[in-house]
Amino acid sequence: MPAFDLPLTELERHRPDLGEPADFDAFWLRTLKEADQADPLVSVRPVETGLRLTRTWDVTFRGFAGDPVRAWFSRPAACGEPLPAVVEFAGYGRGRGLPHERLTWVNAGYAHLLMDNRGQGDEYGCGGDTPDPHATAPGGPGAAVRGLLAPEDYHYRRLITDAVRAVTAVRELPGVDPARIVAAGNSQGGGLALAVAGLVPDLAALLVTAPLLCGIRRALDLTDAGPYGEIASYLAVHRGAEHDAYRTLSYVEGISFARRAQAPAHFGVGLRDTVCPPSGAYAAFNRYAELTGTAPRKEIHAYPFNGHEGGDAVQVRRQLTWMREVLGGSE
Repeated sequence: MPAFDLPLTELERHRPDLGEPADFDAFWLRTLKEADQADPLVSVRPVETGLRLTRTWDVTFRGFAGDPVRAWFSRPAACGEPLPAVVEFAGYGRGRGLPHERLTWVNAGYAHLLMDNRGQGDEYGCGGDTPDPHATAPGGPGAAVRGLLAPEDYHYRRLITDAVRAVTAVRELPGVDPARIVAAGNSQGGGLALAVAGLVPDLAALLVTAPLLCGIRRALDLTDAGPYGEIASYLAVHRGAEHDAYRTLSYVEGISFARRAQAPAHFGVGLRDTVCPPSGAYAAFNRYAELTGTAPRKEIHAYPFNGHEGGDAVQVRRQLTWMREVLGGSE
């Protein structure tokens, strides 16, 4: 697929108007307050994975409405002191899978929490373990459409709340330095990580690649691929529902979260990405931290001939180097 979005020179200065709802901050303050629990953890159980150099726990924490959310927590077996923790969010349609699938961050010397996606996990990978008991509003079958016609009912209200609660939970886990928490993700996971950065003021760093939920209105005009295509298909059937859908989507817009973020940030984007168009990532990057009165370290890496896979392992290598510079190493 050839490049289809704006030229790179325009992407580098792309700062679209948002039409941000006046009660955006109040909406999320109320949502997170309702989810706040005295003890975020439900259970932490060690699991046998067959890996000698990694210790892993099956974690359940309280997410949206106190619902139990599953996660894998891993850390290097030979390290006893508190470590920085990478909280990773999975892509659309994936669950947490199996604990031995994602070992990069543990091998690099970090603690690692991989959050399950509520109500997802049946499209790719090795499945998930977290149901979504609130997925009863009109919309579906895809998660991106569940509850689309009202912000209070929308799937991503619940999933973003879970992501924020995952950061609260990881700070209570053994061997974690609570002052050095990193949010990370690709695609949907990148959109969740960006939302966390806008809602949690004391993150140590943010890693985002090919984020979903950024520049949503423009993405719906550009592509029928992936989750955006599910939304377009829904609106093709429910003619006249656009106003309500756009209002709901404005409360989960990644650019709005980016404007409120403060943590050092590392972005990656494929310029031929038709799933999450690159203009969304650039808009979030260009408007990052503009409301916070800060100027955190940030950088973005573009891959002109790559699509949704972005820089793949090359991008991860860059993230590893950048993380050691920002966090001062994991020792």
